Amino acid sequence: MLDHSELLVVGECVADIVRQPDREDRVHPGGSPANVAYGLARLGHRATLLTQLGPDPNGRLIRDHLDSAGVTVRTDGRTAPTPSAAVTLDAAGQATYAFDVGWTLGPVAVEPAPGHVHTGSIGAVAEPGAATVLEIVRAARTTATVSYDPNVRPALMGERGAAVRRVEECVGLSDLVKASDEDLAWLYPGEEPEKAAARWLEHGPAVVLVTRGGAGALALLPGGPVAVRAAPVEVVDTVGAGDAFMSGTLHALAAHGLIGAGARDRLRAVGRDAVTDVLRHAVASAAVTVSRAGANPPDAKELREALARN
Repeated sequence: MLDHSELLVVGECVADIVRQPDREDRVHPGGSPANVAYGLARLGHRATLLTQLGPDPNGRLIRDHLDSAGVTVRTDGRTAPTPSAAVTLDAAGQATYAFDVGWTLGPVAVEPAPGHVHTGSIGAVAEPGAATVLEIVRAARTTATVSYDPNVRPALMGERGAAVRRVEECVGLSDLVKASDEDLAWLYPGEEPEKAAARWLEHGPAVVLVTRGGAGALALLPGGPVAVRAAPVEVVDTVGAGDAFMSGTLHALAAHGLIGAGARDRLRAVGRDAVTDVLRHAVASAAVTVSRAGANPPDAKELREALARN
């Protein structure tokens, strides 16, 4: 069922310091790429995370968390403080972020050759490390399919025009792109998210996915859009929801034999039924995550149960 080729995720780890009214602060392991790697490992995949982790308590917390799921953690060997984010939750569980993040990933050999590479978020835009990330992605395309999630954090994106150029460069290197409607609204103010996503489709990806919170998710294909509804769920918080959506997406793509450079042509010709199944897995994975605190994605059994309920 699973494609056990190496899945490489490149990007940051972040200690999420979660703050809610009338509660003590809680520290959760986080960072969008780290969450995706963790989610993939929980679903039974061989996942490697190439990242930076400090020797501080937050770094040890995150490493132990990733180890617990079986993620292989690799670094460039440099010592850097573990990034952190203050995550403030409102009464509805919606999260806002304030970051203390540095990203200086240096050159590193990528071995064994991965079957799929996922990147995004801070690691794909924050220099000087972002240049290394793009080098890795370009080199990996001979053996791997590539996915990308901009996971826009306005406080860290810099000037909008430069950020859009970098995001579009990453889109052009990718086979599959996922973005939220909020990401697209920040990148292209005043433009309908679906229209912006359709334009991305013309720049190279086989599929562009758009998450729309309670309105479900949408896949843009050359033959037209495919939509699924959101799974009904009582939301505890939204931390890690998009990352669980991403790991659920890659899990389903692997099950359909649609990752790896040899699958690139099949992905470009993917049918609507397969894409609908991928979206159902992704939405169910996100629903499990928002039903409990922090970035806590499902394992394979929990995902099967969530699919059965919906």
